[in-house]
Amino acid sequence: MRDGVLVALDTPTLVIHGGAGVEPGDLTPQEEDDARKAMEKALRVGYAKLQGGSSSVDAVTAAITVMEDAPQFNAGRGAVFTHDGRNELDTSIMDGSSGMAGAAAGLHRVKNPILLARAIMEKSKHVMMVGDGAEIFAKEQGISLVDPAYFRTEKRWKALQDALQAEAKAQASNTPLVLPGKAYFGTVGALALDAKGNLAAGTSTGGMTNKRYGRVGDSPIIGAGTWADTGCAVSGTGWGEYYIRAAAAHEICARVRLAGLPLPKAADDVINKDIPKAGGDGGAIALAADGVMTFPFNTGGMYRGWIGSDGVPHVAIYKTDTLPMPGQ
Repeated sequence: MRDGVLVALDTPTLVIHGGAGVEPGDLTPQEEDDARKAMEKALRVGYAKLQGGSSSVDAVTAAITVMEDAPQFNAGRGAVFTHDGRNELDTSIMDGSSGMAGAAAGLHRVKNPILLARAIMEKSKHVMMVGDGAEIFAKEQGISLVDPAYFRTEKRWKALQDALQAEAKAQASNTPLVLPGKAYFGTVGALALDAKGNLAAGTSTGGMTNKRYGRVGDSPIIGAGTWADTGCAVSGTGWGEYYIRAAAAHEICARVRLAGLPLPKAADDVINKDIPKAGGDGGAIALAADGVMTFPFNTGGMYRGWIGSDGVPHVAIYKTDTLPMPGQ
Protein backbone atom coordinates (compact mmCIF):
# COMPACT_ATOMS: atom_id res chain seq x y z
CA MET A 1 0.00 0.00 0.00
CA ARG A 2 1.28 3.46 -0.87
CA ASP A 3 -0.62 6.63 0.05
CA GLY A 4 -3.93 4.82 0.08
CA VAL A 5 -3.44 3.30 -3.39
CA LEU A 6 -2.30 -0.25 -3.82
CA VAL A 7 0.75 -0.80 -6.00
CA ALA A 8 0.67 -3.11 -9.00
CA LEU A 9 4.26 -4.12 -9.66
CA ASP A 10 3.29 -6.54 -12.40
CA THR A 11 3.28 -5.32 -15.97
CA PRO A 12 1.52 -4.95 -18.29
CA THR A 13 -1.32 -2.73 -17.06
CA LEU A 14 -4.11 -0.80 -18.78
CA VAL A 15 -6.21 1.95 -17.18
CA ILE A 16 -9.20 3.70 -18.80
CA HIS A 17 -11.83 6.33 -18.18
CA GLY A 18 -15.06 7.14 -19.99
CA GLY A 19 -15.56 10.61 -18.56
CA ALA A 20 -16.36 12.26 -15.25
CA GLY A 21 -19.65 13.95 -14.41
CA VAL A 22 -22.02 11.00 -14.49
CA GLU A 23 -24.28 11.18 -11.43
CA PRO A 24 -26.39 8.56 -9.65
CA GLY A 25 -29.79 8.54 -11.33
CA ASP A 26 -28.49 9.75 -14.69
CA LEU A 27 -28.55 6.30 -16.26
CA THR A 28 -31.22 3.69 -16.71
CA PRO A 29 -30.24 0.17 -15.60
CA GLN A 30 -29.78 -0.75 -19.26
CA GLU A 31 -27.57 2.29 -19.93
CA GLU A 32 -25.48 1.49 -16.89
CA ASP A 33 -25.07 -2.13 -17.97
CA ASP A 34 -24.15 -1.08 -21.52
CA ALA A 35 -21.52 1.34 -20.20
CA ARG A 36 -19.94 -1.30 -17.98
CA LYS A 37 -19.85 -3.79 -20.83
CA ALA A 38 -18.28 -1.22 -23.16
CA MET A 39 -15.54 -0.48 -20.61
CA GLU A 40 -14.91 -4.16 -20.05
CA LYS A 41 -14.60 -4.71 -23.79
CA ALA A 42 -12.16 -1.81 -24.13
CA LEU A 43 -10.03 -3.22 -21.33
CA ARG A 44 -9.99 -6.72 -22.81
CA VAL A 45 -9.15 -5.52 -26.31
CA GLY A 46 -6.39 -3.21 -25.11
CA TYR A 47 -4.96 -5.77 -22.72
CA ALA A 48 -4.87 -8.42 -25.43
CA LYS A 49 -2.42 -6.15 -27.25
CA LEU A 50 -0.20 -5.98 -24.17
CA GLN A 51 -0.37 -9.72 -23.61
CA GLY A 52 0.70 -10.25 -27.20
CA GLY A 53 3.81 -8.16 -26.66
CA SER A 54 2.53 -5.01 -28.35
CA SER A 55 3.47 -1.55 -27.16
CA SER A 56 1.69 0.70 -24.71
CA VAL A 57 0.77 2.92 -27.67
CA ASP A 58 -0.91 -0.05 -29.37
CA ALA A 59 -2.91 -0.81 -26.23
CA VAL A 60 -4.03 2.79 -25.73
CA THR A 61 -5.08 3.05 -29.37
CA ALA A 62 -7.03 -0.21 -29.26
CA ALA A 63 -8.87 0.60 -26.02
CA ILE A 64 -9.86 4.10 -27.08
CA THR A 65 -11.04 2.87 -30.49
CA VAL A 66 -13.51 0.57 -28.72
CA MET A 67 -14.84 3.44 -26.61
CA GLU A 68 -15.08 5.75 -29.63
CA ASP A 69 -17.29 3.13 -31.28
CA ALA A 70 -19.55 2.89 -28.21
CA PRO A 71 -22.39 5.45 -28.10
CA GLN A 72 -22.30 5.46 -24.30
CA PHE A 73 -19.39 7.94 -24.19
CA ASN A 74 -18.80 11.48 -25.43
CA ALA A 75 -16.26 10.50 -28.06
CA GLY A 76 -16.61 9.22 -31.61
CA ARG A 77 -20.03 7.64 -32.06
CA GLY A 78 -21.50 9.19 -28.90
CA ALA A 79 -20.13 12.71 -29.35
CA VAL A 80 -22.19 15.68 -28.17
CA PHE A 81 -23.48 18.41 -30.49
CA THR A 82 -22.19 21.93 -31.00
CA HIS A 83 -24.50 24.97 -30.97
CA ASP A 84 -25.09 24.65 -34.71
CA GLY A 85 -25.98 20.96 -34.51
CA ARG A 86 -22.70 19.37 -35.56
CA ASN A 87 -20.41 16.83 -33.94
CA GLU A 88 -16.87 18.12 -33.52
CA LEU A 89 -14.18 15.72 -32.33
CA ASP A 90 -10.81 16.27 -30.63
CA THR A 91 -8.11 13.80 -29.64
CA SER A 92 -4.46 13.26 -28.67
CA ILE A 93 -1.93 10.54 -27.90
CA MET A 94 1.56 10.54 -26.40
CA ASP A 95 4.34 7.95 -26.23
CA GLY A 96 6.14 8.30 -22.91
CA SER A 97 9.29 6.49 -23.99
CA SER A 98 10.04 8.79 -26.93
CA GLY A 99 8.16 11.96 -26.02
CA MET A 100 6.45 11.83 -29.42
CA ALA A 101 2.85 13.05 -29.58
CA GLY A 102 -0.01 13.56 -32.02
CA ALA A 103 -3.26 15.49 -31.77
CA ALA A 104 -6.22 16.60 -33.87
CA ALA A 105 -9.12 18.98 -33.30
CA GLY A 106 -12.27 20.16 -35.05
CA LEU A 107 -12.95 16.85 -36.82
CA HIS A 108 -16.34 16.10 -38.38
CA ARG A 109 -15.82 12.94 -40.44
CA VAL A 110 -13.06 10.85 -38.85
CA LYS A 111 -14.66 7.68 -37.48
CA ASN A 112 -11.92 7.01 -34.93
CA PRO A 113 -10.05 10.20 -34.07
CA ILE A 114 -7.46 8.39 -31.94
CA LEU A 115 -6.19 6.64 -35.08
CA LEU A 116 -5.62 10.03 -36.67
CA ALA A 117 -3.78 11.30 -33.59
CA ARG A 118 -1.48 8.31 -33.81
CA ALA A 119 -0.92 8.79 -37.53
CA ILE A 120 -0.01 12.43 -36.94
CA MET A 121 2.48 11.31 -34.29
CA GLU A 122 4.06 8.59 -36.40
CA LYS A 123 3.56 9.66 -40.02
CA SER A 124 4.00 13.44 -39.99
CA LYS A 125 6.44 16.07 -38.80
CA HIS A 126 3.71 17.78 -36.82
CA VAL A 127 2.06 17.35 -33.44
CA MET A 128 -1.39 18.87 -34.04
CA MET A 129 -3.65 19.21 -37.07
CA VAL A 130 -7.13 20.75 -37.15
CA GLY A 131 -10.28 20.80 -39.25
CA ASP A 132 -10.26 20.16 -42.98
CA GLY A 133 -6.50 19.81 -43.17
CA ALA A 134 -6.53 17.08 -40.53
CA GLU A 135 -9.22 15.21 -42.44
CA ILE A 136 -7.27 15.49 -45.72
CA PHE A 137 -4.31 13.94 -43.92
CA ALA A 138 -6.58 11.24 -42.49
CA LYS A 139 -7.76 10.33 -45.99
CA GLU A 140 -4.17 10.19 -47.23
CA GLN A 141 -3.34 7.79 -44.41
CA GLY A 142 -6.26 5.50 -45.18
CA ILE A 143 -8.12 6.34 -41.98
CA SER A 144 -11.88 5.77 -42.23
CA LEU A 145 -14.03 8.83 -42.89
CA VAL A 146 -17.80 8.65 -42.39
CA ASP A 147 -20.84 10.74 -43.16
CA PRO A 148 -21.33 13.16 -40.23
CA ALA A 149 -24.73 11.54 -39.61
CA TYR A 150 -22.83 8.52 -38.25
CA PHE A 151 -22.15 10.41 -35.01
CA ARG A 152 -25.75 11.38 -34.31
CA THR A 153 -27.43 9.78 -31.31
CA GLU A 154 -30.84 10.84 -30.04
CA LYS A 155 -29.64 11.19 -26.45
CA ARG A 156 -26.98 13.74 -27.46
CA TRP A 157 -29.40 15.56 -29.77
CA LYS A 158 -31.88 15.93 -26.91
CA ALA A 159 -29.10 17.24 -24.68
CA LEU A 160 -28.44 19.99 -27.23
CA GLN A 161 -32.13 20.89 -27.42
CA ASP A 162 -32.28 21.14 -23.64
CA ALA A 163 -29.19 23.37 -23.63
CA LEU A 164 -30.61 25.63 -26.34
CA GLN A 165 -33.88 26.00 -24.42
CA ALA A 166 -32.02 26.87 -21.23
CA GLU A 167 -29.95 29.42 -23.13
CA ALA A 168 -33.04 31.02 -24.69
CA LYS A 169 -34.77 31.19 -21.32
CA ALA A 170 -31.77 32.87 -19.72
CA GLN A 171 -31.60 35.42 -22.52
CA ALA A 172 -35.32 36.17 -22.31
CA SER A 173 -35.16 36.75 -18.58
CA ASN A 174 -31.86 38.63 -18.80
CA THR A 175 -30.26 36.29 -16.28
CA PRO A 176 -26.82 34.67 -16.44
CA LEU A 177 -26.75 31.25 -18.03
CA VAL A 178 -25.51 28.66 -15.59
CA LEU A 179 -23.62 26.08 -17.61
CA PRO A 180 -24.92 22.63 -16.71
CA GLY A 181 -22.21 20.23 -15.63
CA LYS A 182 -23.10 17.72 -18.30
CA ALA A 183 -22.38 20.28 -20.99
CA TYR A 184 -18.66 19.85 -20.60
CA PHE A 185 -18.26 16.35 -19.22
CA GLY A 186 -17.58 13.23 -21.19
CA THR A 187 -14.37 12.24 -22.93
CA VAL A 188 -12.60 8.88 -22.96
CA GLY A 189 -9.01 8.10 -22.16
CA ALA A 190 -6.54 5.26 -21.71
CA LEU A 191 -3.11 4.73 -20.17
CA ALA A 192 -0.93 1.69 -20.65
CA LEU A 193 2.25 0.25 -19.18
CA ASP A 194 3.73 -2.42 -21.43
CA ALA A 195 6.04 -5.35 -20.77
CA LYS A 196 9.08 -3.18 -21.46
CA GLY A 197 8.00 -0.67 -18.84
CA ASN A 198 7.00 2.01 -21.33
CA LEU A 199 3.99 4.26 -20.75
CA ALA A 200 1.54 5.86 -23.16
CA ALA A 201 -1.55 8.04 -22.81
CA GLY A 202 -4.45 8.95 -25.07
CA THR A 203 -7.66 10.98 -24.87
CA SER A 204 -10.63 11.45 -27.22
CA THR A 205 -13.72 13.63 -26.90
CA GLY A 206 -16.75 15.17 -28.54
CA GLY A 207 -16.16 18.35 -26.58
CA MET A 208 -18.81 20.49 -24.93
CA THR A 209 -22.55 20.43 -25.61
CA ASN A 210 -23.69 23.67 -27.30
CA LYS A 211 -20.13 24.91 -27.81
CA ARG A 212 -19.51 27.68 -30.36
CA TYR A 213 -16.80 29.44 -32.34
CA GLY A 214 -14.63 26.37 -32.89
CA ARG A 215 -14.01 25.97 -29.17
CA VAL A 216 -11.30 23.44 -28.31
CA GLY A 217 -10.90 21.98 -24.86
CA ASP A 218 -8.03 20.23 -23.13
CA SER A 219 -8.33 16.76 -24.68
CA PRO A 220 -6.20 17.41 -27.81
CA ILE A 221 -3.71 19.62 -25.99
CA ILE A 222 -0.55 17.82 -24.97
CA GLY A 223 0.13 18.63 -21.34
CA ALA A 224 -3.42 19.71 -20.56
CA GLY A 225 -5.61 16.67 -21.19
CA THR A 226 -2.94 14.13 -22.10
CA TRP A 227 0.62 13.51 -20.95
CA ALA A 228 3.08 10.62 -20.79
CA ASP A 229 6.77 10.50 -19.94
CA THR A 230 9.06 7.72 -18.74
CA GLY A 231 7.63 7.71 -15.24
CA CYS A 232 4.04 8.91 -15.40
CA ALA A 233 0.99 9.03 -17.67
CA VAL A 234 -2.27 10.99 -17.30
CA SER A 235 -5.56 11.43 -19.17
CA GLY A 236 -8.05 14.01 -17.93
CA THR A 237 -11.79 14.55 -18.15
CA GLY A 238 -13.70 17.61 -17.03
CA TRP A 239 -14.13 21.31 -17.67
CA GLY A 240 -11.41 21.70 -20.27
CA GLU A 241 -10.73 25.40 -19.85
CA TYR A 242 -9.49 24.80 -16.32
CA TYR A 243 -7.37 21.82 -17.33
CA ILE A 244 -5.72 23.96 -19.99
CA ARG A 245 -4.99 26.79 -17.55
CA ALA A 246 -3.50 24.34 -15.07
CA ALA A 247 -1.63 22.28 -17.71
CA ALA A 248 -3.19 19.59 -15.58
CA ALA A 249 -1.86 16.37 -17.07
CA HIS A 250 1.71 17.63 -17.28
CA GLU A 251 1.48 19.29 -13.88
CA ILE A 252 0.65 16.00 -12.21
CA CYS A 253 3.64 14.26 -13.75
CA ALA A 254 5.92 17.25 -13.12
CA ARG A 255 5.14 17.11 -9.42
CA VAL A 256 6.08 13.43 -9.43
CA ARG A 257 9.25 13.94 -11.46
CA LEU A 258 10.52 17.23 -10.04
CA ALA A 259 9.05 17.45 -6.56
CA GLY A 260 9.19 13.74 -5.78
CA LEU A 261 5.53 13.56 -4.80
CA PRO A 262 3.80 10.18 -4.83
CA LEU A 263 1.55 9.94 -7.89
CA PRO A 264 -1.72 9.68 -5.90
CA LYS A 265 -0.95 12.87 -3.98
CA ALA A 266 0.18 14.78 -7.06
CA ALA A 267 -2.98 13.78 -8.94
CA ASP A 268 -5.27 14.53 -6.02
CA ASP A 269 -3.69 17.94 -5.43
CA VAL A 270 -4.18 19.02 -9.04
CA ILE A 271 -7.59 17.47 -9.75
CA ASN A 272 -9.29 17.82 -6.38
CA LYS A 273 -7.65 20.99 -5.06
CA ASP A 274 -6.14 23.23 -7.72
CA ILE A 275 -8.83 22.88 -10.39
CA PRO A 276 -11.81 23.26 -8.03
CA LYS A 277 -10.11 26.26 -6.39
CA ALA A 278 -9.96 27.90 -9.82
CA GLY A 279 -13.63 27.15 -10.47
CA GLY A 280 -13.49 23.91 -12.46
CA ASP A 281 -14.18 20.26 -11.78
CA GLY A 282 -13.69 16.85 -13.29
CA GLY A 283 -11.39 13.89 -12.92
CA ALA A 284 -8.41 12.01 -14.32
CA ILE A 285 -6.64 8.69 -14.45
CA ALA A 286 -2.93 8.42 -13.73
CA LEU A 287 -0.48 5.55 -14.00
CA ALA A 288 3.16 5.34 -12.95
CA ALA A 289 5.99 3.24 -14.37
CA ASP A 290 6.04 1.18 -11.15
CA GLY A 291 2.38 0.27 -11.63
CA VAL A 292 0.80 2.71 -9.19
CA MET A 293 -2.58 3.86 -10.49
CA THR A 294 -5.03 6.43 -9.19
CA PHE A 295 -8.47 7.75 -10.18
CA PRO A 296 -9.11 11.20 -8.65
CA PHE A 297 -12.42 12.92 -9.43
CA ASN A 298 -14.73 15.36 -7.70
CA THR A 299 -18.11 14.62 -9.32
CA GLY A 300 -20.74 12.04 -8.42
CA GLY A 301 -19.12 9.54 -10.73
CA MET A 302 -16.50 8.82 -13.37
CA TYR A 303 -16.54 5.87 -15.76
CA ARG A 304 -13.27 4.13 -14.91
CA GLY A 305 -11.50 0.80 -14.94
CA TRP A 306 -8.27 -1.15 -15.14
CA ILE A 307 -6.90 -4.56 -16.04
CA GLY A 308 -3.63 -6.14 -14.96
CA SER A 309 -1.93 -9.44 -14.37
CA ASP A 310 -5.13 -11.20 -13.32
CA GLY A 311 -6.57 -10.53 -16.79
CA VAL A 312 -9.92 -9.49 -15.30
CA PRO A 313 -11.50 -6.12 -16.21
CA HIS A 314 -12.36 -4.08 -13.10
CA VAL A 315 -14.81 -1.22 -13.72
CA ALA A 316 -16.81 1.33 -11.75
CA ILE A 317 -19.08 4.27 -12.48
CA TYR A 318 -20.21 6.12 -9.35
CA LYS A 319 -18.22 7.50 -6.45
CA THR A 320 -19.98 5.02 -4.19
CA ASP A 321 -18.84 2.07 -6.30
CA THR A 322 -15.96 -0.04 -5.06
CA LEU A 323 -13.19 -0.44 -7.61
CA PRO A 324 -10.97 -3.35 -6.56
CA MET A 325 -7.31 -2.46 -6.75
CA PRO A 326 -4.27 -4.65 -7.48
CA GLY A 327 -3.52 -7.06 -4.68
CA GLN A 328 -7.03 -7.09 -3.26
